[in-house]
Amino acid sequence: MKRILIFLGILVSLTAAHFVFAQTSEGIITYEVKVNMHRRLPPERQGMKEMMPEFDVHKEQLSFTATESLYKPIIEEEEDDFAGEDGGGMRMRFRRPNAEVYFNYASSKKVTQQEFMGKKYLIEDSVKITPWKFGTEVKTILGYVCRQATFYNEERKQTIVAWYTDKLRPFLGPEIYTTLPGAVVQVDINEGERVITAIKVEPRALKKGELKIPSGGTKITEKEFRKMMDEQMQRMGREGGVMIRN
Repeated sequence: MKRILIFLGILVSLTAAHFVFAQTSEGIITYEVKVNMHRRLPPERQGMKEMMPEFDVHKEQLSFTATESLYKPIIEEEEDDFAGEDGGGMRMRFRRPNAEVYFNYASSKKVTQQEFMGKKYLIEDSVKITPWKFGTEVKTILGYVCRQATFYNEERKQTIVAWYTDKLRPFLGPEIYTTLPGAVVQVDINEGERVITAIKVEPRALKKGELKIPSGGTKITEKEFRKMMDEQMQRMGREGGVMIRN
């Protein structure tokens, strides 16, 4: 019953937001994702720091309407190569996870298309409400005054700090960070281990095909997918490989 009441509250808020924030209830947000690769290396692989840059930086895009959103990577022509400071030695190529995350709050629906080990998987689930704690701090990002919310992910041992603005429609953000009373324009995970920051906001009507529900891939549950990833990480650890998880 409590869960139903929470979702009813969200739907009522979205209905109100459709009128209050009509001018910014549809558009595109471009994010820069900055990952500290050195901090993600396991203790036994610290020697690899000399063979890779400290940060991996790329862009991702959020398309949204009044009730739907689609977050996906911006495909670049080539992945980054790194050959060490002297230009020689081992060359490392970063292969970023290719994932699309779709939300529909009108139907409490979430669909994730995730690529893993060369295969595509399709994960369908309901929207889960994150138990955010609201702070009093404010800061300005892209001209938007933003408020702070925090959350500790016990499963992944991550401290999440999100900054959101009520000048764009609520329940909107990158990846799974979509259950705040405003649009999330920055997420800081573990004090700089991974930072997602909006670098451009385009309030406009979407073109045909800019927001489509992901389709295709082997259907799997979130629990099954996480188990598969954990098993692969353990396997690579035994074989001496390294897998840096998001």
